[in-house]
Amino acid sequence: MKRHLRQGAVLGLMALGLAACNTPEERAVGGALIGGAAGAAIGGVATGDVGGALVGGAIGAAGGAVVGAATAPRCDYYYYRGRRYRECY
Repeated sequence: MKRHLRQGAVLGLMALGLAACNTPEERAVGGALIGGAAGAAIGGVATGDVGGALVGGAIGAAGGAVVGAATAPRCDYYYYRGRRYRECY
């Protein structure tokens, strides 16, 4: 039990490291991977065959890519005294 808890904590910390600021494209790829895996798992369990897993994975990947790109932090560019600045939030 302790081993599983330790592994879960390590995986959680690794996931936090991957959740740093990314570009919208990187977030879309990450969302597609997570959505595709979740969709394939749900589709496979719900239908009980490979076809359902493939369809679920495709739908999950598309949805995950859209959500990932839409939730990327916005960056504004502005000029002050002849220099260009970038601010992301």
